[in-house]
Amino acid sequence: MDLDLTETQELTVRTAREYAERNIRPVAAELDRDERFPFEILKGLAELGLMGVNIPASLGGAEAGVVAYALAMMEISRACASTAVTMAVNNMVAEVITHFGAEAQRARHVPKITSGEYVAGAFALSEPEAGSDPGSMRTVAERTKDGWVIRGQKQWITSGAHAGVAVVWARTGGAGTKGISAFLVEKDTPGLKVGKHEDKLGLRASNTVPLTFEDCRVGDEALLGSENGGFKIAMMALDGGRIGIASQAIGIATAALEEATQYAKDRKQFGRPIGEFQGIQWMLADSKTELDAARLLTLRAAQLKESSRPFTREAAMAKLFASEAANRICNRCVQIHGGYGYVRDFPAERHLRDVRVTTIYEGTSEIQRTVIARASLR
Repeated sequence: MDLDLTETQELTVRTAREYAERNIRPVAAELDRDERFPFEILKGLAELGLMGVNIPASLGGAEAGVVAYALAMMEISRACASTAVTMAVNNMVAEVITHFGAEAQRARHVPKITSGEYVAGAFALSEPEAGSDPGSMRTVAERTKDGWVIRGQKQWITSGAHAGVAVVWARTGGAGTKGISAFLVEKDTPGLKVGKHEDKLGLRASNTVPLTFEDCRVGDEALLGSENGGFKIAMMALDGGRIGIASQAIGIATAALEEATQYAKDRKQFGRPIGEFQGIQWMLADSKTELDAARLLTLRAAQLKESSRPFTREAAMAKLFASEAANRICNRCVQIHGGYGYVRDFPAERHLRDVRVTTIYEGTSEIQRTVIARASLR
């Protein structure tokens, strides 16, 4: 197996890293403190092609592939996890519309995401009573003579207040997962109400809101894919999305470990750097080993997707391992910093807050284990 990067992948990594170091990392703590959505930073990412890394050039994308996307996500997450999750959702929404949309839908929306004209896209699947169980979805879409009317509520919608378009799932048929359809709902559509921004533990510069649909009317052209075919779209999108969140977790943990390693070199106790003590060395060693394993699992899943081979189980494995390992790594890095890891003067506490959600969204660790087990038992 060739682990060397292609020229395109190396260029994507270098582009993401240089932009992150120059424009994102210096303001990440400030964005977190002020809960400020990074509009200008996101525009810059779009100009560099990072809002459509795996999108065809004909739609404004970079056409660099899934591996390049995963690597770019790691670099942006290393600088600011809040910025990275917005980038992840934008790429996911662009891919969903590219793969399942009609030609007119692709032409209308995808170039606006990749160019930054839409500063964000949104993925509206979760509900107050339907998270891990989309089959219990209560949002409904009823057919009318000139389209559809959507009624219901969505919860935990990343970038929901700023999205130019949202992919919205609603029940159009019977019970369970077979009667669900997906719709493209544009910003400012009458009946679409944006709720209060959530006061979150981490990712505080990322916008997270509930969306309410009060007799929200859309035309027939808003239906994405086939009627009652929305569950398949959601599951395929989440498979790819898990590669993105695994990459995000790796980026956060990379930043935390780099900072903890430097701190271990600089901080002295008992007359010598704490990095000379075995207890600290073992924490660093375990963290580095887990981080490399997470990276390899994630790039394997990305390569499988890029090669158009089955990758559902491998994406779940990558997301499960990377997110849980990243949580352990960030926790150790706070411990290495001691009391300084608990205050905002050092970024260790921000990394620990940001990484916590990676075991929850895009499918909890428990759901990932279920996916992996079912695939293995077939």
